[in-house]
Amino acid sequence: MVSLLLTFAVKEESRPFEKLIGADSGLRVLVTGIGPRNAEKAIRSAFATGRPEVVLTCGFAGGLNPELATGTVVFSADNDSGLSPALLSAGARPVSFHCADRVAATIDEKKALRQSTGADAVEMESGIIRAFCREQRVPSATVRVISDAANENLPLDFNRLLDAEQNLRYGRLALMLLASPGKIRALLGFQKQTKAAADGLAGVLKKVISSQAQVRS
Repeated sequence: MVSLLLTFAVKEESRPFEKLIGADSGLRVLVTGIGPRNAEKAIRSAFATGRPEVVLTCGFAGGLNPELATGTVVFSADNDSGLSPALLSAGARPVSFHCADRVAATIDEKKALRQSTGADAVEMESGIIRAFCREQRVPSATVRVISDAANENLPLDFNRLLDAEQNLRYGRLALMLLASPGKIRALLGFQKQTKAAADGLAGVLKKVISSQAQVRS
């Protein structure tokens, strides 16, 4: 039986964690795809093949609260998940999340979301995953890392790279960069930034899982 299911939208979010944690029969990593629709389809399929004891929905989040710097690991956990003490001990910060159906690409978009929702961070998958977990009476938590702060514009409008199924189309990226080659440098810088953020998230997740394993033993 899988005791812990960790979901990530894309492989770039999960790869550092998978490298760090290695093989663990009690863990399962699920890459859902981007957005609520893909997340719901993936989580339902995962439960159909094995019901976990706890679900963590992980990955990147955009900062809405100006106090959250890039690289800050943030979380929101069900009381019955038992994860909050371990997350706090690992350095994660409790926040409120807004689950959106599109990428918040600009400072102005983030500011508007902060004003309309009061949330500290925005992402695209956790809302639907955790709603499903509540239906199934499986405790869950959102554990994310700030990939871009509230005062940062993304180097590209990533919404333009997604098709109707919210899958990334790399051909669109190539065309966009051909049209605006000056964006390449900014994109490479953002890639380096998100890699560091994913590494930080992986470290926190490893600490939390190690702590939970000690509790169970």
